[in-house]
Amino acid sequence: MKILNCLLLCMAVFFSACAQKKENNLPPTATTKKNAMEWNKLTPEEERVIVNKGTEYPGTGTLLNNKESGTYICKRCNTPLYKSDSKFDSHCGWPSFDDEIKGAVKRIPDPDGSRTEIVCANCDAHLGHVFLGEEFTRKNTRHCVNSISMLFVPDKKP
Repeated sequence: MKILNCLLLCMAVFFSACAQKKENNLPPTATTKKNAMEWNKLTPEEERVIVNKGTEYPGTGTLLNNKESGTYICKRCNTPLYKSDSKFDSHCGWPSFDDEIKGAVKRIPDPDGSRTEIVCANCDAHLGHVFLGEEFTRKNTRHCVNSISMLFVPDKKP
């Protein structure tokens, strides 16, 4: 049985290594969870927010007023999280989105039940919190995200 499992694992590694990479302008990401050795190096302040679940001061984030078309990706592992067309101005002091890229964000209820944390589904990087029922948008959802938890990749110009 161990030999069969080993053989199946080797075959999976071999076939996945032969897969062709899709062309786009986003940084490389893993289709499966990366290990910590493959994550991007973080500054102490990025680590305070992303790893230790901190919060940047409201109104200070570099992506708060970004209006460009593109994709917001996880600063820790480069996983695409949000498209610019889901970003809106909620006047809360942090970038706000009413929808994530499917499967990119996990929701974790806080232990006291007062809020719901959002993390990158690939590397568990702390992004911020999600709020429902505020009626800011038709989707009635606000992902309140720390700028420091993301990078922005502009769309390619034709």
